[in-house]
Amino acid sequence: MAKALTKSQIVAAIAEKTEITKKQAKAALEALTELACKNAKNGFTLPGLGKLVLVQRKARMGRNPATGAQIKIPAKKVVKFRIAKACKEAILGK
Repeated sequence: MAKALTKSQIVAAIAEKTEITKKQAKAALEALTELACKNAKNGFTLPGLGKLVLVQRKARMGRNPATGAQIKIPAKKVVKFRIAKACKEAILGK
């Protein structure tokens, strides 16, 4: 299995593809990341890639794997990434 790209590899690929400097590509990537983090609670969509959404999980009963004792897991908010249909089809095929 291939390794995931590092931030510097992503920046270099963006810079090469768009014919801009690595410094500009890094600034654009950081701006996109900041924008996504600020707007995730309202839903942040990257067209063709997917959407960041804030989801409320309900409280539930869980089990401690070491002891087998039941524990109560409280309700909480979590951030999820829902992949776009076009991206899923491009990766997995139809």
